[in-house]
Amino acid sequence: MLRIADTGTGRLVEIPSAHRHLLRICVHLPVTDSGIGTVHLRAPLVGDVLARTAELHGLASHTVLTTPDLPREQAQALERAMSDLGIHPPASVGVHDLTDSLCDAADVHVLAHGTPGQDTAGGVWIYVGRLSPAPPDQGVPDRGGLLASGLLDAFAPEGTDPLAVRMLLLGHAYRTPVTVTGPALAEAWRTLRHWRQQVADWAQEPSRPIPADVLRQAHAVLADDLGVPAVLDMLVGVAGRADVPAGAKFETFAFLDRVLGLDLVREVGRQHRATP
Repeated sequence: MLRIADTGTGRLVEIPSAHRHLLRICVHLPVTDSGIGTVHLRAPLVGDVLARTAELHGLASHTVLTTPDLPREQAQALERAMSDLGIHPPASVGVHDLTDSLCDAADVHVLAHGTPGQDTAGGVWIYVGRLSPAPPDQGVPDRGGLLASGLLDAFAPEGTDPLAVRMLLLGHAYRTPVTVTGPALAEAWRTLRHWRQQVADWAQEPSRPIPADVLRQAHAVLADDLGVPAVLDMLVGVAGRADVPAGAKFETFAFLDRVLGLDLVREVGRQHRATP
């Protein structure tokens, strides 16, 4: 059973309702005078994590993305940026209209910051917290407006994996505003590289089952309003547990990466070295 907090009522609601096995998600990007920017990508990311969580719990999912009527270049830039961020392509993309057939039967509506809601559409409504770049003196260029040629043009220095941005955002509850600072992004990038190297090391050991307590806790926190930050904390704990064999650590990280989408097994089978 998955539950998510409805922004309108503040109550946790079971999704999908009526014991169905398909979770219908509609992600809404705002209609703005300046166009869609990198700062709006957090809503598709939350929709992606919700779909991944549903699938981890044995549910199929169907995601629709609604956007403004974008020029072709902007639409392509949006597609590239979502790919950079590890977001699975939506099943369909349509021009913004909350009442059309694309979204009127959605179980969950995920709204980017600044997107107006509409009471006539059914389902649970969740509003994603604001995402903003830090002022230039904090190490992140202020280019959160129009999407550029790639995600890193807005938030990350050259040479940084875009999934470090994903990791940084996953460390915050989806309703919490996030400012992407240079130090925070650098720390996320260091942690991501370190975890990939650890996973590659553990993969060389015999496989072992995921500890039952870890599996139960992971399912529970994800089912309770997308507790992804708690999953990241769990992985830190698992990595340091002397009672968990290396093979079990590998299976735990690989399993939970199905939700995190951080490509934690990237270095498996490659030459690698420990982080200094």
